[in-house]
Amino acid sequence: MRIATLGAGRMPRALGRRWMAAGHEVFIGARHPERAAVLGREIGSAHGSLTDAIDHGEVLLLGVPGAEAPDVITSMGGPDGRLAGRVIIDCTNALGVQAFSDPPRSFMLARNDVAAEVARRAAGASVAKCFSMLAAEVWEAHSSTDVSLLVPICADDPAAIETVARLVRDLDAQPVDAGGLQRAGYVEAMAAFVMGLWFAGHDARSMLPDLASAAAE
Repeated sequence: MRIATLGAGRMPRALGRRWMAAGHEVFIGARHPERAAVLGREIGSAHGSLTDAIDHGEVLLLGVPGAEAPDVITSMGGPDGRLAGRVIIDCTNALGVQAFSDPPRSFMLARNDVAAEVARRAAGASVAKCFSMLAAEVWEAHSSTDVSLLVPICADDPAAIETVARLVRDLDAQPVDAGGLQRAGYVEAMAAFVMGLWFAGHDARSMLPDLASAAAE
């Protein structure tokens, strides 16, 4: 599959490297092509501008800061249909600028409608909210011998869900159809809430009962 990243940060690095290892063709695109070049050379992929990325990718991984993501889509001609036919994976979290100042209280979102707004501006494209609950560090450390990671996918297009699910499985993880794109706002809010607890030194996983207990109810 031809995958292009829109951004050259940690998530494009972690996922791009693993997708290449799984046999996919990855292109690193960035607003500053010199940053794309650094990452491209590191992981051994082609690289260039965001415009180059559009031309390459049938799947686009949106990996810019979340609060900026809708405007990036607009700047790339999204409202004019420039991205039509692509599957856009939104892995962003639009954290406020002071999010890390005093966790957990400071972990607020600059906006909680990133995926919905990206979909509104990307005419003719299919948008899926995915990977935003699993930080780059998770993918950098995960191996196929570990417990399978659960990866929720929120999207409206069944074909896009299957495409993204395949890419999740190629990361040795377990995809879950978590509902339509209208549920993406819950994912965005939950990510900020859980991250706030985590950076305050609390293991958010301890809030949940084991799966057998949940099933018994």
